[in-house]
Amino acid sequence: MGAEGVRETRSGVTFQGNIETAYRACLWSRLANRILLPLASFPASSPELLYDGTRTIDWASHLSADQTIAVDTHVSTSSITHSHYAAQKIKDAIVDSFTERGQSRPSVRLDQPDIQVNCYLFKDEATIYLDLSGTSLHQRNYRLDTGEAPLKENLAAAILLRARWPEMSASHGAFADLMCGSGTLVIEAALMAADTAPGLTRDHFGFLNWKKHKADIWERLIAEAKYRKEKGLAKLPVMLGFDADRRVIDKARLNAERAGVADKVSFVYQDLFNFRHDFPAHGLMATNPPYGRRLSESGELGALYKALGDVMKTNLVGWRGAVFTEDQALGKHLGLRAEKVHTLYNGAIVCKLIHFTIDPSNFYRDARLPRRLAAADLSSQADGFRNRLLKNLRQLTRWAGQENISCFRVYDADLPDYSAAIDVYSHAQSPEERWICIQEYEAPPSIDPARARIRTRELVTICQDVFSVDDDHLTYKTRARQRGESQYQRVENTKHFHEVTEADARLWVNFEDYLDTGLFLDHRPIRLQIGRESAGKDFLNLFSYTGAATIHAALGGARTTTSVDLSKTYLDWAGRNLELNGLRTNQHSLIHADCLNWLEEQRAVKKQGEALFDLIFLDPPTFSNSKRMDESLDVQRDQVRLIEGAMALLRPGGKLYFSTNLRSFKLNPGLADRFRNQDISASTIPFDFKRRSNIHYCWVFQHTGDPGSPPG
Repeated sequence: MGAEGVRETRSGVTFQGNIETAYRACLWSRLANRILLPLASFPASSPELLYDGTRTIDWASHLSADQTIAVDTHVSTSSITHSHYAAQKIKDAIVDSFTERGQSRPSVRLDQPDIQVNCYLFKDEATIYLDLSGTSLHQRNYRLDTGEAPLKENLAAAILLRARWPEMSASHGAFADLMCGSGTLVIEAALMAADTAPGLTRDHFGFLNWKKHKADIWERLIAEAKYRKEKGLAKLPVMLGFDADRRVIDKARLNAERAGVADKVSFVYQDLFNFRHDFPAHGLMATNPPYGRRLSESGELGALYKALGDVMKTNLVGWRGAVFTEDQALGKHLGLRAEKVHTLYNGAIVCKLIHFTIDPSNFYRDARLPRRLAAADLSSQADGFRNRLLKNLRQLTRWAGQENISCFRVYDADLPDYSAAIDVYSHAQSPEERWICIQEYEAPPSIDPARARIRTRELVTICQDVFSVDDDHLTYKTRARQRGESQYQRVENTKHFHEVTEADARLWVNFEDYLDTGLFLDHRPIRLQIGRESAGKDFLNLFSYTGAATIHAALGGARTTTSVDLSKTYLDWAGRNLELNGLRTNQHSLIHADCLNWLEEQRAVKKQGEALFDLIFLDPPTFSNSKRMDESLDVQRDQVRLIEGAMALLRPGGKLYFSTNLRSFKLNPGLADRFRNQDISASTIPFDFKRRSNIHYCWVFQHTGDPGSPPG
């Protein structure tokens, strides 16, 4: 719209521009409630100061004595606490500026005054605005007849923008709302796709009676908007609205007629439970299903959402979907795996916009999670598991909040009958959204398989109840005794990645495709230690996996980082983590290689006395016999080759952190003759893993004779 200096502020956006820019914002903004022109800001810790500050404005340059005014005031964290009283003082200051000149006083008119004045009083600082919009801009004036609980037009536009409708319509994708009500989403989508200004249907703006109004500029902008609308309507894609209520379908048609798009959109009576319609190959389906206490308590909403999901999966494969709901848990009934979730406010109500790619790979498979049990079928032992899980959750949630930790282990085989590790991952952008990962340790052959299946179902049932998550936010895997890199092997191919945080690092995790998620939670302390020690250093990450330690080193100020791994998949993942943190530069090398061979090659080519790194993290798998390796790797057998090879690349004064998850690991005593080392395992086990203190072992190595090096 030609604005400059655009900046997000408290409850709004500020921008700079001339009067034409302000008019364009009033005419074209699909999201704003109001466009306000600031007139003055001043301290206002008392009614007298508020009055005096308002009097400094030259009100005669904005309105005439015979015009009407209204004052709307918002007060927050200020000495003046009553908004109506503040509005009265502002009104007195305005009218007094006229009467003291011997003129008549402007009168107050609350309904569509000639001039609307707004005041925002925050922390005893008042800002007085002229409301250029007049009435809220969500009122497009096409929606006179609505159904129950309609969406405001600007909220509908926000939903469409979040669902990337402009991109879809630009590629000639269709639009559909399967529960359209009075048609707001369909009409807003049509206006957007047809390049139609949302303000064209309004008959009043606050600036029309303003003394400084430039009628010639406004008339030119209106003519331009009408021309753009005419051209846009000619290329409008297929626009469809469906509803099971014939009365609201009639209202939707009337609303579309007032919006000027009646001959470009179709509203059709259809019952979701008996749906029949042909659709184009691709498009966006966005809808706001009904909600109500009666529907929720009766279970009708679950059935309605299931029917909605069935229609999407049957008729709209290849489309994108967006469902706006007050209760995200209802989304599980759709039978589709969510791609992302946005939080939007419908008035004061916190709602979720759930996004889907409607593709068979995202359809729930009935066997993906063990079937839940009814409460009456839970055993007495299950109550003990529930109580232990709740106790752990309370304690660890408090600890995680104090330590700013968003991903942690909440349970790890605390009770023998429920042998599983349960981890919590919180979304980086929306911490209230979280995923629960259950890894059940494989039952020994001595356990009755039928009993084991019941325990598994109790695990899942209680986790869903305790954490209040739907199927899309809970994953279950069985963890058998692992050999080598089996934890790295692909088990699914969803390619669904979610962003989480660890301290300042942003990281991608995947809950479905591999046994592990891409982030070893028990290594959190050593990663943070690396981040603290990496400033100005060259860092080497061997067996780097997805590069989490590399990210911490880079964010900690490492001069360079080098990450070496045999898996191209995980190096790509590490690259994506670097990009996510804005670190994709020539300072950070990703090397696809067998680490043992790479170490030997580096030792062979490096010059005498030359070392390459100040800080090294060496975290090999317990065992690996990958076909891409020249020979197998056994961490117990090969520890000397690994550590000596890494130490050969370590500069004097540098540190090598060596870690292993082999429970039976014994450090070769001969290494102490060559290098100074210290077992720091206890200090690297995080609080959430104290129940399983042998989860890993960790040593720090330095060259003999280094100042401050640990004892042998």
